[in-house]
Amino acid sequence: MLFAYWMMDRPGMAETRQATRAEHRAYLAAVESRIHFAGPLVAADGASVIGSLLVVDHPDRAAAESWIADEPFTKAGVYHSTEIAAIKALWPRAQYNPENAVPGLSLTGTG
Repeated sequence: MLFAYWMMDRPGMAETRQATRAEHRAYLAAVESRIHFAGPLVAADGASVIGSLLVVDHPDRAAAESWIADEPFTKAGVYHSTEIAAIKALWPRAQYNPENAVPGLSLTGTG
């Protein structure tokens, strides 16, 4: 079952995000085949990170809650709020293609 995570950052978390980023990316890379979407939420300037949005496949809500509780940004206190909701993908018009990814945003840090 797919679960959407909407997390909003606490103010002043840019340094904590940066310090925890490698661990966060490794945590996501470990379940990369189950991630349907992931990326930072940005402010109106298009650059300042204000949160995160992820859609990840889990067997049930308990697994989804457990997974996000162990996520490095969560454990570091980056987020002031986390919303989790089950989601049905009714419009799968496009599949993720790594060749279309933005350079430098690979979860594994290689692309």
